Amino acid sequence: MSKPIIIGIAGGSASGKTSIARRIKDTFSDEKSVLIIRQDDYYKDQSSISMEERYKTNYDHPFAFDNDYLIAQIHELAEGRSIEKPTYDFVEHTRSQITESCHPADVIILEGLFVLEDENIRNLLDIKIFVDTDADIRFIRRLLRDVKERGRTLDSVVTQYVNTVRVMYDLFIKPSKRYADVIIPEGGQNTVAIDLLTTKIASIIHHSMV
Repeated sequence: MSKPIIIGIAGGSASGKTSIARRIKDTFSDEKSVLIIRQDDYYKDQSSISMEERYKTNYDHPFAFDNDYLIAQIHELAEGRSIEKPTYDFVEHTRSQITESCHPADVIILEGLFVLEDENIRNLLDIKIFVDTDADIRFIRRLLRDVKERGRTLDSVVTQYVNTVRVMYDLFIKPSKRYADVIIPEGGQNTVAIDLLTTKIASIIHHSMV
């Protein structure tokens, strides 16, 4: 198996990173294997601390993630070896006991808040993408997601957004846009940008096979 194409998709919370990753996967699913890795699954294990302490963690800071573990597993996949990827329990605020078996693929998509912020992760990427979505849209999407899917209250989502999400976006995530090869406004709704991106990926795949 030849070296996979590794694509990084960064952007603010609920900007549309996952939607773009899924659109790419759907485009190539019939001809090439595509694996999506979510940086969110690499939040640090907090099972050794109390729930009260877990509530105090700033989950929107780069230090909340175990990027060394993430990078090591990406290397394993790139070298043709399968991994047991961690998953994260957003209700219990710690790493889950459940893992996911992931196998090497032709295209690996790594999506997450700080995919472009970390230089060691950037060095793994063949294509670097930043999803640039307006703050009000991101907030509404996050509010709906966290209440419906992650068991959060309205007050807790708003408090977290004001105290950490918005601040950390301006401090760490937004500046990482300068490292992007491609900037996609409005996430998965931008079909023109996604079509151009998939065409580029197809071109890289073709040349790697020649």
